[in-house]
Amino acid sequence: MVFSSETFLFMFLPLFLALYYLTPARFRSVTILIGSYAFYGWWRIDFLGLLFLTTLWTYFFGRRIGAATNRRAARTYLILGLAGCLAVLGVFKYLNFFIDSLATLWGTDADGLGVHWRLILPIGVSFYVFQAVSYLVDVYRKDAVATARFFDFAAFIALFPQLIAGPILRFKDLTGQFADRTHSLDLFLAGLTVFALGLAKKVLLADTVAPLANLAFDTPDPTLLLAWVGAVAYMIQLYFDFSGYSDMAIGLGLMMGFHFIRNFDTPYISASITEFWRRWHVSLSVWLRDYLYIPLGGNRRGTARTYVNLMLVMCLGGLWHGANWTFVLWGFWHGSWLALERATGRDKGTHLLAVGSTLMIVLLGWVMFRAASVPDAFGVYAGMIGLNGVTTAPDVALAITNEALFFLMLGIAVAAAEPRLNRAAATTLRPMPNGSLTALNTMVPSMLMLGLGTFTVMKLAEQSFSPFLYFQF
Repeated sequence: MVFSSETFLFMFLPLFLALYYLTPARFRSVTILIGSYAFYGWWRIDFLGLLFLTTLWTYFFGRRIGAATNRRAARTYLILGLAGCLAVLGVFKYLNFFIDSLATLWGTDADGLGVHWRLILPIGVSFYVFQAVSYLVDVYRKDAVATARFFDFAAFIALFPQLIAGPILRFKDLTGQFADRTHSLDLFLAGLTVFALGLAKKVLLADTVAPLANLAFDTPDPTLLLAWVGAVAYMIQLYFDFSGYSDMAIGLGLMMGFHFIRNFDTPYISASITEFWRRWHVSLSVWLRDYLYIPLGGNRRGTARTYVNLMLVMCLGGLWHGANWTFVLWGFWHGSWLALERATGRDKGTHLLAVGSTLMIVLLGWVMFRAASVPDAFGVYAGMIGLNGVTTAPDVALAITNEALFFLMLGIAVAAAEPRLNRAAATTLRPMPNGSLTALNTMVPSMLMLGLGTFTVMKLAEQSFSPFLYFQF
């Protein structure tokens, strides 16, 4: 079940919200947990057990860490807790990858090694494992108190608005909200508005330009025009797909009284890669900084070590996105630019040329990120510099529709105008200090929002199923 489906919009969500608001306040974590498990189990009921066991494991070791009488015992429980959580990620996400890589080194395939099975990647495992890891580390650091409220903790891990593709939440940021949060009509309508905008991003922009990206990356040796159109289309598709999901998650959270962090902040106007990572997938950037970069020493152990840490964090961040060498190289690409910017001071650029060059770096990185394999990525790069020819085959050219091109141009315009659009939205949605959106202003053009929502649902009804891109990560 996905947010952009009739099943979710017209069956699951109304039923859940009705039950949620009918439930007494002290039992609402139970309702959230049951609803979230139903949401997750809709995909595969068997992997619901893995989610529950990970939750139980993390809760138990969090309690042990919190109750430890000395630092050595707490560290032992932390290591055991982290080992269990990371084992889930390692086995289900990376075992196939390591087997395939080993087989390649031996000049064979998995069957040649006697491995005749493939593990299925559980949806959302990267996100809920990272949340479990942050909880254990925060309790160990005494940044958070080990909760005794199991249903609150289980509801946090399984919270369906962000369970599948983030934002990555930290229990220390939500523990107070589980204990006491505000519900109001204004807050609910603000959530509904943010959700509708996110749904429009997904359905009207991301899904409509997706065929252009698919055409380019599925065509062997794409020509100059097709390679560039496909690369730009994927750049727009990924952004509005993922930011649209994040908006929907934030909106659903507001409907339930939760304030999640803002996960995107107009990243395509960044003047450096350093700035880009302060604006793109903010919750992941913060997680990597707090739980990987700083523990590795950050910038406290000299210049050379700082560059090594940046490269290592970004390569591991790339691998977190998927078990493929394309993601490792994508992380290496960004890590190299982060190190270079730190060395040259370019991370403080603001002029238009800096924005353009940053966009080009990001675009080239997205090609590797999207490609099915490293050779496929270099096939697209070859097309972008004209090595595959200029003229597009007639059958391929016919697949490039005017509708897709129109929405591609619209997506580019929206991404470029986001700062102004956000300032205009300030009269509609009042921001909290943490960047979340709270209250709907009475001057909201309600009819415009209703029209946008209606058109989005009509568009959704006529198109084929399109899952969110980050579900695969």
